[in-house]
Amino acid sequence: MIRGFPPSEFEARVARAQSEMTKAGLAALLLTTEPEFRYFTGFLTRFWESPSRPWFLIVPASGRPVAVVPSIGAALLGQSWIDDIRTWAAPDPQDDGVTLLADALREQGGPVGVPSGPESGLRMPLADFARVQSLSGLEFRDDAGIAARLRAIKSDAEIAKISAVCDVAGRAFDRMDEIAGADVPLDRIFRAFQGLLLEEGADYVPYIAGGAGQGGYGCVISPATSRPLAHGDVLMLDTGAVVDGYFCDFDRNFAITTVSDTTHAAHARLIEATQAGFDAARPGARACDVFAAMAAITGGGEEAGRLGHGLGMQLTEGLSLSPRDETVIEAGMVLTLEPGVETGPGRLMVHEENIVIRKDGAAPLTRFAGPAIPVL
Repeated sequence: MIRGFPPSEFEARVARAQSEMTKAGLAALLLTTEPEFRYFTGFLTRFWESPSRPWFLIVPASGRPVAVVPSIGAALLGQSWIDDIRTWAAPDPQDDGVTLLADALREQGGPVGVPSGPESGLRMPLADFARVQSLSGLEFRDDAGIAARLRAIKSDAEIAKISAVCDVAGRAFDRMDEIAGADVPLDRIFRAFQGLLLEEGADYVPYIAGGAGQGGYGCVISPATSRPLAHGDVLMLDTGAVVDGYFCDFDRNFAITTVSDTTHAAHARLIEATQAGFDAARPGARACDVFAAMAAITGGGEEAGRLGHGLGMQLTEGLSLSPRDETVIEAGMVLTLEPGVETGPGRLMVHEENIVIRKDGAAPLTRFAGPAIPVL
């Protein structure tokens, strides 16, 4: 896999954004969060973990983006296709890029679009944002969903990166018998599984969750406890590993030494529901239609929440496969399918796969599990 993208990838993204901006009557987009900043620049760094410094990107109505960033980022950003990089010595409590940003925005004119819909955020102090608006004298409004719509449709180059990280996690899951079994504490398995992911090629593992218990588990987002696995347990691991800035997000279930009839039936039903979601996930279908296809098999109604979501530069992004999300599915979207079933009072099992939508239907990005649950 080739790391990063050629300039043509970013040029195409900016061109699409500028076309949408013209329709929306926007002179500029102001982007402040890591995914949007990286989407248009390729600027990949873990330094965003520090909340001390804000980072700003302006996408103008024409031409290349303008970056207004702390001086510490200039060298790395200078390796990207961006050539207009304006810096200040950050952090500066008196003027943390405010004047510099206001000046750069004034050059573009208004209105300025700022992502304001679901899953958006403003990564700068609200007081500083108010000062930027005042100093620039421009009109600020919603970006009309432009950034979210662009990111929802992946290029072939983006899909290749998601496929690569899915392969990494798939190889790690293939090695579960090296780290898990009866009497092994769950927290040790969590740590060891992250090691397998790194050995197989993950850059880092921002997300790992799971559960274990007799015939199922009570929660799918918990940190691990030191409880040893027992005979008859069902173990589930769910990973969001990253390769070159793109996530996978899928899980696998394992039976510990023995499989009960209930566990066998539940796992087979999850696989059946996943296949139903896969068959329903076609261009023109709605997110709620895919939800309904899976829920019809698992028996889950609206209380089940969502049974999957968008995937890409973030672990979860964009649409939800839920009964109230009527987003139309389009070719180029990458989704997770995540049905769940109750296996007893306070117990459940979930299964998750990753897919991409093509013009003629869905294609798998993960190696789909079979109906028989693996035994460790």
